[in-house]
Amino acid sequence: MGGSAPTPTGSSLHSRLRRANFVAATAFLIGGSLFAIGAALAQAGVSETACAGVYLVGGAFFSTGGYVSVLQVINEPEGGATGRPGRWRWWGGQPRRLQWLSAAALFVGTLVFAINLVDSFIQELSPAGEDRLVWSPDMVGCALFLISGHLAMVGISGDFWRVWRRRDLGWWIIAVNQIGSILFMVSAVAAFVRPSTGDALSTGIANWGTLTGALCFAVGGLMQEFEHPHGPRRRRPAQPSAA
Repeated sequence: MGGSAPTPTGSSLHSRLRRANFVAATAFLIGGSLFAIGAALAQAGVSETACAGVYLVGGAFFSTGGYVSVLQVINEPEGGATGRPGRWRWWGGQPRRLQWLSAAALFVGTLVFAINLVDSFIQELSPAGEDRLVWSPDMVGCALFLISGHLAMVGISGDFWRVWRRRDLGWWIIAVNQIGSILFMVSAVAAFVRPSTGDALSTGIANWGTLTGALCFAVGGLMQEFEHPHGPRRRRPAQPSAA
């Protein structure tokens, strides 16, 4: 599916995966940092339009990181039918792999967030319109982030509730990002606009949830900068089937 580049050698593929890992990590680091800045500005009372602009740029970086994460999965040697280097793919589906499902859920979640971020520029929305156009996509995006983190954790540990793995950098990256997803969900719930008053349930919780959740993703991106493209998450011989 999609375009493809000339067949890379093993060393060339390894180099491309390293670059992809760097791009994804940097995108999450910048995206998380911008979301944290946007939330801090919102809490400080800066205009909604300015905050929305910061969030929108951060969302573009999140979407970039999500897409490149999918590229990493579909181009891994273990992702192919033979386990040998093949043509570099720019899109592909591997729905029976938890790793692909996790990356795909994350990417789709960033796209749903984009709807929320664009709609936030609409002026003078009614409370019902705010909940439908801004809050609902936010909730869906947060749910997809949580699903992505759960699938990633099961994929690396075999069991979401397994004891923490202090020597596994990949596990720590997933865990930190999942904490960020939980905080994003808390923020989204607090941002629900009451139809009767037009006020959010808790603006403070919404802003602080976004800020702390975004910092988790920024930290996760920074940690990912040090992850080898064939590190702990990618040395496992096979991923459990989603079926």
